[in-house]
Amino acid sequence: MSTHAYHASLHWDGSTAAGVRAYSRDHTVVAAPATTQVDLSADAAFRGNPDRINPEQLVVMAASSCQMLSFLGAAARAGVDVLAYDDEATSHLDLTAKPTRLATIRLRVTVKIATGTDETKVQELAVRAHHECYVANSLSVPVEVTTTVVTS
Repeated sequence: MSTHAYHASLHWDGSTAAGVRAYSRDHTVVAAPATTQVDLSADAAFRGNPDRINPEQLVVMAASSCQMLSFLGAAARAGVDVLAYDDEATSHLDLTAKPTRLATIRLRVTVKIATGTDETKVQELAVRAHHECYVANSLSVPVEVTTTVVTS
């Protein structure tokens, strides 16, 4: 297959008649074939519902998830046994940028490996995974990855 297609169905209802300060930012998205509905809103700073994930968080989450999946695939292909993977992913909205955009997405990854595993190889796999991450390759905002390797 030369391509993989992705589709999402978004739904919002309400009214904007009362103006920009009054309408609900809550909406839902489903991305078939998954059946889980994702309840979204705007950032609370933009009158969104703080109990729901916002689009900016989704971008940061997507970069984090893609890096992990790329890394685990690279590790499995290289015969490296990864025991755990954690990431603290961050970014912020740069309101001074024209146009306004997310700033650098920073992934602070901790990889747990078995004692005796070559840590240099794990770091090399992390770099390879970053270069192979579809999401990071698709974004105009930089994605920086820092990988810390710990042994069990």
